Amino acid sequence: MKTRSFTVILYKEDDVYIAECPEVGTVDQGETIEQAIAGLKEATQLYLEEFPLPETSPRFVTSIEVSYA
Repeated sequence: MKTRSFTVILYKEDDVYIAECPEVGTVDQGETIEQAIAGLKEATQLYLEEFPLPETSPRFVTSIEVSYA
């Protein structure tokens, strides 16, 4: 069994939390942040069992600041 780290993007929409994994494309929701992350973890595990990802080099996440009118 392989272990790999993935990015989670969380946001609130109406009265639920949405959790997304951009590297895999999985999404889940929950009434709490913890529920949304737990659901996303399960959805991602199930997805990867069916559609394994190819080996890739590490990716890094950062942010930028942009000024605009």
